Amino acid sequence: METQQQQQNTIEADATADTSFLAAAFREIFYSPMNLALLSIICFLVYKIVRDRCEGPGSRDSAQKPAEPELPKLRRDFTVKELRDYDGNQPDGRVLVAVNGNVYDVTKGKRFYGPGGPYATFAGRDASRNLGTFSVVANDKDEYDDLSDLSTMEMDSVRDWEMQFKEKYDFVGKLLRNGEQPTNYDNDSNDEDENIDAGGKKDN
Repeated sequence: METQQQQQNTIEADATADTSFLAAAFREIFYSPMNLALLSIICFLVYKIVRDRCEGPGSRDSAQKPAEPELPKLRRDFTVKELRDYDGNQPDGRVLVAVNGNVYDVTKGKRFYGPGGPYATFAGRDASRNLGTFSVVANDKDEYDDLSDLSTMEMDSVRDWEMQFKEKYDFVGKLLRNGEQPTNYDNDSNDEDENIDAGGKKDN
């Protein structure tokens, strides 16, 4: 009987201690201007995080900025130098990126590839080497890069990225090798996949 009484007293003492601790913590927070200010800042930051997640990425930007007009589809081949003109800084804002010999219109991903984006160095350029070597340094070569010095693993990475570009963005045309003539797409009835297969893929 005494043992049960002792256990009950111990439990009550622990509960009292917990209550006293919580009461002391609340007093420390709410009666200290500094702690109250910190608590307010934390609550505000939590609110912003929850609000941003509920709204989704880009929702506030779309509410503040008018939607950009959709550009007409582009279908042509490019030399390395011609591609440079489509880095998003020109009046129409179109952004093109070449991957493994094929050119894609990534304008709808301008927040990534356009001016000020994390991958803006890919815009208007052949990004194959960057994607294969995980580099964001701008590829300013004026000649076609055949990627012949990349390893098998690096080329696998290039092809994986190309598949993602193919799924997300519109195929525009080929990146022309030195001396290669552009394709006339005006009367082209071939399937897009056939054009992509002819885009100069390199197999290791």
